[in-house]
Parts: sequence; C-alpha cells; structure tokens
Amino acid sequence: MPGHPYDRPKRLLDVLVAGVALVVLSPVLLAVALVVAVGLGRPVLFRQTRPGLHGQLFELRKFRTMKPMGPGRVTDGDRLTGLGRWLRATSLDELPTLWNVLRGDMSLVGPRPLLVRYLDRYTPEQARRHEVRPGVTGLAQVRGRNSLSWEEKFAYDVRYVDTRCLRLDLQILAETVVRVLRREGVSADGHATAPEFLGTGRSAGHLDSASQA
Repeated sequence: MPGHPYDRPKRLLDVLVAGVALVVLSPVLLAVALVVAVGLGRPVLFRQTRPGLHGQLFELRKFRTMKPMGPGRVTDGDRLTGLGRWLRATSLDELPTLWNVLRGDMSLVGPRPLLVRYLDRYTPEQARRHEVRPGVTGLAQVRGRNSLSWEEKFAYDVRYVDTRCLRLDLQILAETVVRVLRREGVSADGHATAPEFLGTGRSAGHLDSASQA
C-alpha cells in the first residue's frame, strides 16, 4: 500500500522540531527530573510498552507521576499525587516523549499511544488509528481529551488519519498550547484521567487508565 504523500515531510518536521526542542528545553527537563526525584523518588521516568505504527511495539517514556502500588494505593487515583496531577495538567510529564519522536517511535501529532491490551478490543475501523505514528498530541486531544468517550476519541483519530496534512498539524499544535494553558479535559468525570477501554458497546467499569493517557 503506497504511503501518504505527507508522511515523509511530516517525519522531517518531527525530527527537526523534536531535536531543537530537546536542546532548548534541556534545562526544563533537568528541573522536572529533579522535582520528580525529590517528590516521588526514583526512577524519574515512567516506561511502558505501547503499540505504535502498524501496531509495532515501542517503549514509551514519560516523567513518573504516580507512587508505586502498596497499602492504600491500589487504583491509579490512589497512586496519583498532587505533584503528578500538576505535571499532567501542565503536560510537563510528556516532555520525554520528544525522545520517542526523535527515534521515530512517535510523531508530534497523531493518535495517542494506548495500552497493548487494547489491540484486540478495537473494531476494524478503530484499529485504523495505527496507520500513522502515535502522537504527543492529536485531534482528539484538542477536541476534548479525556472529556470525550472512547468512541469519540477513536472517531477523531481515524479522521486525522484520513485528513492529515501540514495545515492540520500546525492547527492541532497551536490548539494544544491553548488547551494546556487552560488545563482543559485532563480528567473524565469520576476518574483520575479516563476509564479503561473494554471495547465498543461494553461497560467501561470503574477502572482508571491514568498511566495510559
């Protein structure tokens, strides 16, 4: 299947922006790492395997926002600290994903990388979200983020796959800045971030998916 004509310039843009951002933001990365080390301890990075382009697995890197599981800390809501909530609200926890962008695991813009166990829960249409690299931000994130249902998020993901272009990417990046400053859509009602996706048409239950948003 031939690639989309925008994919090659999109990748060049990703490398350029991520490389410059990692250099320019290195003092911020260091400062956040120190804050996490003091506030949450080590390791400062959260690492988890996620599916990327065509479902190929890669190791996602973010700053850690939760305490380890233990007595009284069973759910993600229990483990998510005040510091962690602030890092998520400001999206500072996402800064290490720029390394994933530079490596080619991710793109600046695209569907968010979710959990591996979701792969067999998607409908064929929803699974099309893996036709592009996952993104640090995406169309679903600027249209409501975790205030959207899973089905709404996936519909936006597929719309992005079908309509991706430079203009749309620049629009999403600009809207992301506004969303981050306003701290909109960080959490779904009653959840640390969002309920677990169990499949379209099934009850989402009570489980949080704070480590995956």
